Amino acid sequence: MILKRYFSATGLLVGTFFFALPMTPSLLPRTDLFQGLVSGFSLAAGYGIGVLIPWLWTYFEMPKPGKKNQKNLQIVAAVICILTGIVFLWSASDWQNSIRILMEMDEHEGVKPVIIGFTALGVFMAVLLVARLFRWTFRLITIKLVRYIPRKVSYIIGLLSAFVLFWLLVNGVLFSLLLRSADSTYERFDSLLEPEFEQPTDPMKAGSQQSLLTWEDMGRTGRQFISGGPSAENFRNFSSYSVMDPVRVYVGMHAAETVEERADLALQEMIRLDAFSREIMVIITPTGTGWVDPGSIEPLEYLYRGNVASVAAQYSYLPSPLSLWVEEEYGAEMAQALFQKVYDYWTQLPPDSRPKLYLHGLSLGALNSDRSFDLFDIINDPFNGALWVGPPYRKETWRTFTERRNPGSPAWLPTFKDGSVVRFANQNGGLDLPNSEWGRFRIAYLQYASDPIVFFDSRSYFREPAWMREPRGPDVSPDLRWYPVVTMVQLAVDMVSGTEPRGFGHDYAAEHYFDSWLALTEPEGWSETELQQLRFYFTGFNNRP
Repeated sequence: MILKRYFSATGLLVGTFFFALPMTPSLLPRTDLFQGLVSGFSLAAGYGIGVLIPWLWTYFEMPKPGKKNQKNLQIVAAVICILTGIVFLWSASDWQNSIRILMEMDEHEGVKPVIIGFTALGVFMAVLLVARLFRWTFRLITIKLVRYIPRKVSYIIGLLSAFVLFWLLVNGVLFSLLLRSADSTYERFDSLLEPEFEQPTDPMKAGSQQSLLTWEDMGRTGRQFISGGPSAENFRNFSSYSVMDPVRVYVGMHAAETVEERADLALQEMIRLDAFSREIMVIITPTGTGWVDPGSIEPLEYLYRGNVASVAAQYSYLPSPLSLWVEEEYGAEMAQALFQKVYDYWTQLPPDSRPKLYLHGLSLGALNSDRSFDLFDIINDPFNGALWVGPPYRKETWRTFTERRNPGSPAWLPTFKDGSVVRFANQNGGLDLPNSEWGRFRIAYLQYASDPIVFFDSRSYFREPAWMREPRGPDVSPDLRWYPVVTMVQLAVDMVSGTEPRGFGHDYAAEHYFDSWLALTEPEGWSETELQQLRFYFTGFNNRP
């Protein structure tokens, strides 16, 4: 009786079915807590659909079944949904293990229904509370309007007005408050001076006493990038050729007020360190927090025995998902300013003595790196190429290449035209195309088929994504199925779960960076045996103390 009074029976029945469906596999393995989050949001979505259907039925004045038939239908639907929930909970561990086995993880011992249930219930109640506040606002506006305009017209205007009001409230007040708080917290964390990051004493290092960039202003991620680089001594273990210390430059957000000033500081420091005399130069666009994955740049430094200069500039303190929502344009502005400064100076150098110039970015860094230049501005004197890793689903050029891929190539590892400009790779390679000549200007994408940051698509709300069709990626569960609404919720939670091991999902492994840089830049002076030894070294890169 209480349920009937406070909840929609149809909503609960449809919601129960939606609660069960997310137990099936998505891209990444889930903990019980994240399973509860997925099922809770899905339950809320299903409940909303279950409430909307009879409302629309009544709105269009469709005939209703008799009360006796209604009751019988509800009983049958309830039994079906309850049995569905039990069966899906029972099978959840096997479905999760189908992903874990592919990712070489230990098998899941079994789901914990209590954790899943209470988490899902908490999420559902929170969403329901917001929905009922929205409904109260909608009704209040409609009651005021119905005195002056027809009832059905007042419904439409009331619905639109309530939506606008809630959007302004959530986005303009609540969301802004949360973001300011998060930005302040991450800024304080970025300013911490950890003892393990030692300030360089070598005057020919960024951040030293002689540097144009102060150690404190680099921020935590910048100090980690500068202090964590390899030295010439490390390269001697793998090569008998002459070696040198690589050049690394990092500009933190506190270095100067504007993006133009920070970009100019970066250029001046590069000139001071004679970075343009190196064989390879890389403009790195970091992730949202300013982090540069050590496993992304070190393989290149080893392949060129330290004859590499890299530069990065911070544009945010927030993690990439938050930065993607609120500081997307600012990240692109910083990337554009840095690229323009470096590229303008680079083009003034003699072509036969300047370094090969590449762009690199991971995650949000890949998106902003792509936006750092205009193809028409560089067409007369193009840089050498780019390695973009784990590109977010909002990356326009990536979407273009993927959607216009050659017939027969999968969406998770497409081939584009003759492969002379753009190529894609995953854990198993893909950049080496034996029957295709790679031109001077090269764009390489490294992406895993199990990466939800890459393959999330809001359109999966109502249609099956292309990457789910056969053949599937080697790290995608064969038990994964598409369900309207539910699949989009699963992928959205996958983006923030962080439960995948390195080499899967959005956690890219150093050995795969190594393979990509090797194919993209084609370094000379290495035998196959030496390259295998070096690759083996990077296979255990992230497990080293």
